[in-house]
Amino acid sequence: MKLSRRELLRTGWKVGGAFLGVAAGWTIYESLRPLGGGSETGTIQLDNPTSYAEGTATYVPEGRLYVVNAQGNLFALSQKCPHLGCRVPFCESSGRFECGCHGSIFDIGGEWIDGPAPRGMDRFQLTANDSQLLVDTGKLDPGPDRGAEQFLTPPAGPSCIEEG
Repeated sequence: MKLSRRELLRTGWKVGGAFLGVAAGWTIYESLRPLGGGSETGTIQLDNPTSYAEGTATYVPEGRLYVVNAQGNLFALSQKCPHLGCRVPFCESSGRFECGCHGSIFDIGGEWIDGPAPRGMDRFQLTANDSQLLVDTGKLDPGPDRGAEQFLTPPAGPSCIEEG
């Protein structure tokens, strides 16, 4: 069977169109599916509670969380912003969590200060056992409501988010 040039071009356009349709469908699926939790759910053993100094935020990559000491209270905060799930880094200069995606700002205890986030940063359950901290990454509690100001302090310095 011999194809004419016109039939070959038609077949090529059909195959190319099908390929573009599949690529567009995959792109839409990837952009709309919910962000994953990031790590397997389970218990993570951390250091002794005394190793977390007051006013610090320590990133724990295996749990994708921060262990913070807010005025003597220890919390395990999810790294995901409650607004749209962006990763919220800790800004050393201001002493706050600042989401670079949409500008939400949280104090050291994960409480909402400013921005579009509907609440404070979500918290994993944290317990102490034999001088170790244990974080259950399978149990995520919603962050504090807006207006909670138990750990609010003035910023320590300049913000890490560019204004403008």
